[in-house]
Amino acid sequence: MNTLASYTTLIEKEIESFSFPQSPVNLYDPLRYFMTLGGKRMRPMLTLMSGKLFGKTSEESMSAAMAVELFHNFSLIHDDIMDEAPLRRAKATVHEKWNTNIAILSGDVLFVKAYEQICKHPAHLIPSLLALFNKTAIEVCEGQQMDMDFETRNDVSAEEYIEMIRLKTSVLLGCALEMGAIIGETTAENRQALYAFGEHLGIAFQIQDDLLDLYGDPDKVGKQVGGDVLANKKTLLSILAKTYASTEQLNALDLLQSEVNADKKLSETKTIFEALQIQQRCQEEMRKHYDFAMNALATVQANNSIDELSTLANYLFHREY
Repeated sequence: MNTLASYTTLIEKEIESFSFPQSPVNLYDPLRYFMTLGGKRMRPMLTLMSGKLFGKTSEESMSAAMAVELFHNFSLIHDDIMDEAPLRRAKATVHEKWNTNIAILSGDVLFVKAYEQICKHPAHLIPSLLALFNKTAIEVCEGQQMDMDFETRNDVSAEEYIEMIRLKTSVLLGCALEMGAIIGETTAENRQALYAFGEHLGIAFQIQDDLLDLYGDPDKVGKQVGGDVLANKKTLLSILAKTYASTEQLNALDLLQSEVNADKKLSETKTIFEALQIQQRCQEEMRKHYDFAMNALATVQANNSIDELSTLANYLFHREY
């Protein structure tokens, strides 16, 4: 944990050193605001750790790490608009604090700033970094579109949901790790293994998020438990429940969609989930992807130890918030 904290401190210091122009105020103030809201900084951390495997210092990998973090924050600003979310990390979202047009434009600037960071690396590395980054950016958008499409569908399968979170969440973790490997100028096999590690770790991470939303400690999670259920959001839990439910249970779940009493809705939904062993089924799927991730990591041939990445993966897998 001390190692992870030291990386977080290093990344926060780099973010604080960013010098956005002072004008136009309504373009750059939202970025200064949003970039200091905090977060786990997991993605840039992965880039720094990956580069270190192949003898690169944090300074040598930092620009790629920042590119990943800037892109992630761009996607959050735009996701919040699409989701009409009022809060992000317990603070007002950019479109709420300013307005939607400002949020769109500020997010766009972050996207461009990510490219600026990539272009700071040695010229011979830039084509590979850009190819990976562009592929990832498109896939994240594809995942977001799938997520929005699911809102109007009642037949989403568990396989489709896993593919959606792979695109929306996991590929950016894979990208973060492979960028460190590109900077380290390692083999194609190491690049592929680190990407697979991030990809499967990201899927396990999102399933854990789904579980924590309903079964987490509200004091640790930092938000109302059961928010996904109350919003009728499709998660792996709700999809598996529909997959395994009897006709009677399906009817009950359908009726609960329009239940206005929050306590009743959560209580009765959890009772049905318990009868169908939904928590255990999700944990099994999460464990499967975690094992895939760790098996991929074990194949990496590097000069330095993979212990830091193993520690981070273990922390994310067993987190309570």
